[in-house]
Amino acid sequence: MSGDREPPVEAATEWPEAVAQSPNESTLWGRVVVDELHRAGVDHVCVAPGSRSTPLTMAFADHPEVRVFSHLDERSAAFFALGRAKRTGRPTPVVTTSGTATANLHPAVVEASQARVPMLVLTADRPRELQHSGANQTIDQEKLYGDAVRHYRSLPNPAFDARKLRAVRTAVSRAVHTSMATHAGPVHLNCPFRKPLEPTPTEVPAGWADEMPLAARGRADGAPFVAVTPGRPELRGVDRARLVEAVEAADSGVLVCGPADQPAPSRDAMRGLALSTGFPVLADPLSGLRWGDHVDASGVTVCGGYDAYVGALESYPDLVLRFGASPTSKPLRKYLAEAGRRGARQFLVDPVGGWREAEFTATDLVAAEPTPLAAALSGRIDREPGAFHDRLAGLERAYWDRVDDDARFLEGDVLGDVAALAPDPATVFVSNSMPVRDLDRFGRPREADLTVLGNRGASGIDGITSTALGAGRVTDDPLVLVTGDIAYYHDSNGLLAVARSGVDATIVLVNNDGGGIFNLLPVEAFDPPFTEQFTTPHGLDFEPTADLYGLEFARTDDRETFHDLFAESVASDGTQVLEVVFDGEANHRRREALADEVHEWVRERDGGHND
Repeated sequence: MSGDREPPVEAATEWPEAVAQSPNESTLWGRVVVDELHRAGVDHVCVAPGSRSTPLTMAFADHPEVRVFSHLDERSAAFFALGRAKRTGRPTPVVTTSGTATANLHPAVVEASQARVPMLVLTADRPRELQHSGANQTIDQEKLYGDAVRHYRSLPNPAFDARKLRAVRTAVSRAVHTSMATHAGPVHLNCPFRKPLEPTPTEVPAGWADEMPLAARGRADGAPFVAVTPGRPELRGVDRARLVEAVEAADSGVLVCGPADQPAPSRDAMRGLALSTGFPVLADPLSGLRWGDHVDASGVTVCGGYDAYVGALESYPDLVLRFGASPTSKPLRKYLAEAGRRGARQFLVDPVGGWREAEFTATDLVAAEPTPLAAALSGRIDREPGAFHDRLAGLERAYWDRVDDDARFLEGDVLGDVAALAPDPATVFVSNSMPVRDLDRFGRPREADLTVLGNRGASGIDGITSTALGAGRVTDDPLVLVTGDIAYYHDSNGLLAVARSGVDATIVLVNNDGGGIFNLLPVEAFDPPFTEQFTTPHGLDFEPTADLYGLEFARTDDRETFHDLFAESVASDGTQVLEVVFDGEANHRRREALADEVHEWVRERDGGHND
């Protein structure tokens, strides 16, 4: 990961005194919250405009060490913050006014919760006396996001009161660290404010700051009010020994790496585990392990084509070590379930002891951090690759040779070409629905430093563009977003961040005029209403969006032309939208034919092996 692209700013030497000289209660509260956030490591924030959040907005704008990203759309703001957190591992707070503005954060909060991404939402609110009174823009914001947040706290009403100020500092300091804990995720602080909301002078207790210096100015030397020492779960020696014994006793095994949590498993640690166990690595495109310098390491087999061929395999491992979230690939999930029914032992490694295996055939849940566990096992296991490893490695190599066809151009080939042609290093963000599935099937492992991200927590198509732009804003690496037409339309508001946040991107827009993902479902056989109610062809021309947001635009349906456009875009400044047009129905039929061809080939090649 490259360093943060924003240049450092000068230290806020006068900020503590600005807090102490606050002219009214609400201004004081806003400044204390921002002061404590910065002490906890926050240096960027996403702010949506609104009146009730004025104390927070002005405090952030006045703080010389916090950069403000201004977003007109609250939903886009939240997903932009989510994208930044995916790259930094730290929350970028989101500030909204009261009322329905707060509800617009909910989709991103759900995604952050499911994907275990740090997030901190600060929702301004009316004071308690205005609740249930019919006051304008006043709704019940108590526990608005339900169980989707790791922690909720409504701050006390602003007051020049030492104990309340200490309570606010403690709540804010803890909130940042709670969002980044082992079970990372969103934290919600509800912030009621009374008028005046602006820094208008009111009657202030004389000498209050000198009488309560700790509450007014915070800890000395800029320290956070509460210093949190995080802990990480590791196995006891006896439990680690049992796992080692199980691996060494297995005749065959695989390492399955699903979409990664924060932080992603270390490539070095997983390479060491693959070498010591002799197991092939089935690496999800969002695992952080399909691309990197470990791919061509001697003795390590990283598989990326499994989505296309495991459904036809007649051989199975008898031990599975699984890291990360549930794999994107449905064929892989079904394959692992069948292995379980045949008696395979499957270990789910999860740092918070969460259960992410919907087939319910796994046998063991291991509550441990993936990287230290992989490193510890590597030093205690020494197995040679067996027949199953060699069979899968040979199948993987042969698969890519077999499907390599420059004359073919499917939607999946767009994803395969992006994975093959993206600069090294680069950030690649893929939308849900077909793009992430096509990357899973067509994205060949490669020795390149690609950070590949997606929103697989709740797997929605909302906020895709905003999340990608947030992730791209963190580093100087080129940013490539691959999205479908429905997802592009759904988050077109997010394109405003290109200009307002100063991020450049190559946006590959795969347009099949509707929801192509539904062609994979049995409901396709029922038309009507399939076409009008599921694929929902829209007939939209997306070129005007480039004019609206000041972007460059190009359209093609030719593979060689796409290669040229892509190479030119990633080497250029600015943001380009490259629309690649397909006939959705025809593409799906060709995809089915290719899948049938691969399955027949695999059965011929793998027939007779019943491990």
